Amino acid sequence: MAWRASLSRSVKEIRVLLCQSSPASAPAREFVKKNYADIKARNPSLPFLVRECSGVQPQLWARYDMGVERCVNLDGLSEAQIDKKLEELAKAGESLKAK
Repeated sequence: MAWRASLSRSVKEIRVLLCQSSPASAPAREFVKKNYADIKARNPSLPFLVRECSGVQPQLWARYDMGVERCVNLDGLSEAQIDKKLEELAKAGESLKAK
């Protein structure tokens, strides 16, 4: 998980959208509970926003330089898969910087 330490170099903001009570958002809620502190400790200046809205499908958003944003639907994914999606978004940010 070394990529987590360099997350703020490739991503400008992370947003997690989830429902407070739906079963579809349960893995996303657990991911936030278990990983928020670690990600913020490694990237204290990185905005990591958790947005709760009744009935919303769980989503993970990453904002990059120049306002570019990417979204991943988290419905049906496990906590490990959500972590992998965040890593993929971070690596996508690295490739955007290379351009």
